[in-house]
Amino acid sequence: MPMNMPKVTDCSVSDCAYNDKHACHAMAITVGEKPSEPVCDTYFQSSIHGGVRDMNAGVGACKSYDCQHNTDFECMAPNVHIAMKGSQPDCLDFEPR
Repeated sequence: MPMNMPKVTDCSVSDCAYNDKHACHAMAITVGEKPSEPVCDTYFQSSIHGGVRDMNAGVGACKSYDCQHNTDFECMAPNVHIAMKGSQPDCLDFEPR
């Protein structure tokens, strides 16, 4: 069965190497350090911005299996939003089971 990768609709983490004007330009991100912590694992701080300029990132993998949108470590949300929550970049669409 074909699946569509959810897109990162916006990202307000401006100091990330992949962020340019609230858009994530990584090919895909990985979410989740722990089952209930939806941290963007792709984030790294840099004043140099890179990635693929003509595309927005998708969610390639999600390790936050405590999220309602997670099925077999894949994100099933239609799209996601990333922002700083405390001191870490989080997926704001995380919904506990």
